[in-house]
Amino acid sequence: MLDAVVVGAGPNGLTAAVELARRGFSVAVFEAKGTVGGGARTEELTLPGFRHDPCSAAHPLAVNSPAFRALPLERYGLEWLHAELPMAHPFPDGRAAVLARTVGETAASFGPRDAGAYRKLVAPFLPKWDTLARDFMSLPLTALPRDPVTLARFGLTGLPPSTLLMRRFRDEPAKALFSGLVAHVMAPLGGLGTGAVGLVFALAAHARGWPVARGGSQSLSDALAAYLRDLGGSVHTDYEVKRLDDLPPARAYVFDTSPTALARIAGLGNHYGDYRYGPGAFKVDYALDGPVPWTAKEARAAGTVQVGADSAEIGAALRAVSREGRAPDKPFLITVQPSVVDPTRAPAGKHVFWAYGHVPHGWTGDLTDTIERQLERFAPGFRDRVLARATAGPPELAARNANYVGGDIASGAASGLQLLLRPKPTLFPYHTPHPAVFICSSATPPGPGVHGMSGHNAAKAVWKRLRQT
Repeated sequence: MLDAVVVGAGPNGLTAAVELARRGFSVAVFEAKGTVGGGARTEELTLPGFRHDPCSAAHPLAVNSPAFRALPLERYGLEWLHAELPMAHPFPDGRAAVLARTVGETAASFGPRDAGAYRKLVAPFLPKWDTLARDFMSLPLTALPRDPVTLARFGLTGLPPSTLLMRRFRDEPAKALFSGLVAHVMAPLGGLGTGAVGLVFALAAHARGWPVARGGSQSLSDALAAYLRDLGGSVHTDYEVKRLDDLPPARAYVFDTSPTALARIAGLGNHYGDYRYGPGAFKVDYALDGPVPWTAKEARAAGTVQVGADSAEIGAALRAVSREGRAPDKPFLITVQPSVVDPTRAPAGKHVFWAYGHVPHGWTGDLTDTIERQLERFAPGFRDRVLARATAGPPELAARNANYVGGDIASGAASGLQLLLRPKPTLFPYHTPHPAVFICSSATPPGPGVHGMSGHNAAKAVWKRLRQT
């Protein structure tokens, strides 16, 4: 009998398996798809030689993850590549605000009236970032806080809505960039805890950047799987699990799946019936015959580029999706251009690029033309560079990854109390009513993103259980 079986080979499932194997437990991972990776995969989606990341591409949370930093993933091929700028936020007039590695460069891009306010915002937290990240990403209390005072101060600053935090800023460059950071979790700007979302992304950039993995996000997943095998664990792909009886006998079962799928497989009935799924995404992967022709020079040097004319336009796009149930006319876009720093991603002189906007949950329309009209406002001539495109709306995203219910790449609405307490309001989010069944997906704290901390935290709950039995 195995000690633990993990269902789902995304970053959280693989991390949970690694953490258990490192402590001497026998572990096997079962994945429905033909390769490991979940939201961290790399495929030729458009043309031969163009390597795209179907979901995550830039990794500010992964490079800062306490879980990943404790693992020897570089020995297994993981290499982080940093663009000149982690992120840029261009404006239609050719100017740009930037999220740079240094606070000074970032603050300067906001203009003299907001530079000081930004410095004051991040100054209490950046020198203590590693401890704060560990404490914040271990909530609820899977480990005692190392610096409870800084964690409490961060909570007082970040728990209010981001709209309140942004009152510190007077001009649009700072407001727009920070609004875009918050919008990464596809939640309205006025929601509980949204200030913390923006702060985490900003601090992560200053601490270690927003890198891409050489060769694509698959490199991170492959490194985790290779390390797991060296620890004695096994990985089985093309193995769809429909019920617990499909799995070998084990003392514990750990699910890197949506709460809905876990309840169905483990026979938990309506236990997660109140869990809410959020808006979907519409994503376009591009093969380009040259770099994106951004008007703002800063955007040409950035790995990630946020696209939204101002904070009002970004807020309106989020409201359209979350409250009005329609696709926005001017969507807020998150774009990543990996080949700016990684030449292995495309043939010589060519580039890969992706952009996604938010759409209502389960939306079945086509946002391609709307996305490209938005891009043309900031990069005139963009369409002339397109060699091929691969589009994926909510149905296609859900088909690629069953955790993306209705196209929700956050694996659950990151709004209201569910931003902090997921998948249920409890201090034991990784446990289920079945004593041998656990959940470790992005539906658990600390939530969406490629960081492995949900798997790391869940593994703690599992090994405590195993040592008791």
